[in-house]
Amino acid sequence: MFRAGENCMQIRLGYELDYSFHQQTPMILLVTIHYSRASDIIIPDFLTTVPPVAIGGYRDGFGNWCSRIVAPRGHVLIKTDALIRDTGLPDRVVPEARQHAVEELPEETLVFLLGSRYCETDLLSQVAWDLFGQSQPGWARVQAVCDYVHNRIAFDYQQARATRTAWGAWNEGIGVCRDYAHLAIAFCRCLNIPARYCTGYLGDMGTPPPYGVGDFAAWFEVYLGGGWYTFDARNNVPRIGRVLLARGRDASDVAIATTFGPNTLESFKVWTDEVTESNGPVA
Repeated sequence: MFRAGENCMQIRLGYELDYSFHQQTPMILLVTIHYSRASDIIIPDFLTTVPPVAIGGYRDGFGNWCSRIVAPRGHVLIKTDALIRDTGLPDRVVPEARQHAVEELPEETLVFLLGSRYCETDLLSQVAWDLFGQSQPGWARVQAVCDYVHNRIAFDYQQARATRTAWGAWNEGIGVCRDYAHLAIAFCRCLNIPARYCTGYLGDMGTPPPYGVGDFAAWFEVYLGGGWYTFDARNNVPRIGRVLLARGRDASDVAIATTFGPNTLESFKVWTDEVTESNGPVA
């Protein structure tokens, strides 16, 4: 969140999801900037569709904003284009953040200690303690998890699979950002560290080329030292310009789009770009 007196950058972000439907199809979409960033928004990320359809909404059990539509038969374009203010600062690094004993954790964090659809703590518990049981509890332990997962999994966009779990990622040694997040989350939970899955925008600002094709990103947060902190096993370095969309137990809670009928995703575009005086107005 931006605060007065901090450095500031502006990020243009958005998406275009082009679907083809064989029949009217209900959808749930989690593609709205998280309420924790509401005060940073300059141009809102209003969801629009072509052709226009009625859009409803609700908050899920994790506080994420969910949009509901009934897509008509044929082609439907779902899109937004927004502008947000950001500090331009990298993810916080707090090595002194301590690990809490389970009995002193706030009740709202406990659900993030439990196994979930993509994070099989029962299968990975012994592995986690064998690998990290001798590491320093707290920040250093989570970083050890990230280091291991970063090196264990080879990134391959062509090998993305919606059914791959943390257990699968550990065994196969391949995946995309969600697989890195799921495996790191599962290990942290096995080690009694609350961990939650995050999805959102993460551009290439502050990193050297070459740059990949735009996409939504996955990372995770852990509860240490009385607060939640961001970790990213895929990139494994502090990054700038993260814009959160949603949080949950794993990817099943925060799917970008859930459709209730047959469909084809014809094209998919995501952009996250720093705005400068040369490429756009700066408020």
